[in-house]
Parts: sequence; structure tokens; C-alpha cells
Amino acid sequence: MKREANVPKLYTNFESGNSYKIRLFAALAGITLEEYEVDLPGDEHHGPAFLAINPRGEVPVLVDGDRIFRDSAAILTWLAGTYAPEGWGGRDTGEQAGIIDWLAFSASWIQYGVFTARAIVSFRGTYNGVGFQQEAVTLNEARIRGLKSLEILETALTGQDWLVLGRPTIADISVFPYVALAPMGDIPLEPYPAIRAWISRIRALPGFITVIGLDDPQYRRKDRP
Repeated sequence: MKREANVPKLYTNFESGNSYKIRLFAALAGITLEEYEVDLPGDEHHGPAFLAINPRGEVPVLVDGDRIFRDSAAILTWLAGTYAPEGWGGRDTGEQAGIIDWLAFSASWIQYGVFTARAIVSFRGTYNGVGFQQEAVTLNEARIRGLKSLEILETALTGQDWLVLGRPTIADISVFPYVALAPMGDIPLEPYPAIRAWISRIRALPGFITVIGLDDPQYRRKDRP
């Protein structure tokens, strides 16, 4: 690890896939974080105390000394470059650019595809900054984009173990959660053998931690009327 410092504080939520990215990476890279569970059902993220930290009203947020990072990609990049063993975030500009390519894919194709489908089907809202309407057209568009993103990912992973650089990086950690949780949005993974093998490889990494819904995609719907 590159430096000793006060323990960074992570504002998180156990059902948030973007928060899970950070907790998972910290577990894999041996990074100690102080975690604060934000009460999303209680609307704590829209209260004045939290909005003072993140005006976007979203988790995760990382506070590290006088630095505040309010996006999962920024948090992963900071932790990889500051605290993690070398290689997770790229060793030079070329490697970093390859990783950023997948971080951008996660923030666009994944966010408005499998993320949105999961949010609507399992949480009854879009939760992606475009409103909270459960309109059929929004779900349909999310599924179309989700399936296309899985096709892109399947092609990228066919014949290789990791997304980039031939080793696990924060690119894999950024893309993994919502892809692995796609069945929560009624988007099956069975047609994608390369993706399923990649998910298994990530789950086999030393230090791996799971997230609710990974093994039980129906958990949010079991008691629903």
C-alpha cells in the first residue's frame, strides 16, 4: 500500500450496488474503511446533514481527510491509486485509459440498462437521476440496453479472463455488481457463458464478499402482494 493515513469513511448502503463496488474492492485489496450505513428507506440521503456532504443525495460517498469523492468510479480510482497494491488501477497512462474505458461503460450502458431494470422490477423506482416513474417504456428501454450491454460484455470476455490488462482491476469491480445482479431485473444470465465464468472468477478472488440478491434475485419480491 502506498501510504498510511487516517481510515477513510465510506457512506454506504447494503442494497446499493454502487456502494457494494467500494466495499468489495476494499475487501479484495485489504483496505480498511470506516463504514456508515445511510438509511435510504428513511430518506436520510435527502436530509440536510447528508446533502451537506453530497448534494446529489446519493451513495456511495468517501471522505478521506479533506477530500470527498461522490462517485463510485472516482472512489475506486482514489483507493486503487492511494491504498491498494500496485496494478488494480493501472501502472501507466495506457493501462489507466483502458480501465477508464470500462468505468465509463459501467456509468452509461450498465447504469441505464441492467441497473435501471433491477431498480424498477425489485425496488419499484428508477433511482438513476431520471425520475421515479415505473413507466413500461422506461423498463422496456432498460431491458433493451441491458441485453445489448451484456452482448458487448460477452464478446469482450470471450477468450479472456478479465476485462482489460489480463488481470483483475477496478474495471472488473466496477462492472461486476449490476451485471451479476441482472436477474433482479428479470434479465437472465444463462445465455452468456463467458460472463458467468467471469462472475465465478471474481467470486473466487481471495477476500471476496457477497451482496444481498446475488444468490437470491427474488428476495425483494417474495412477500410483495
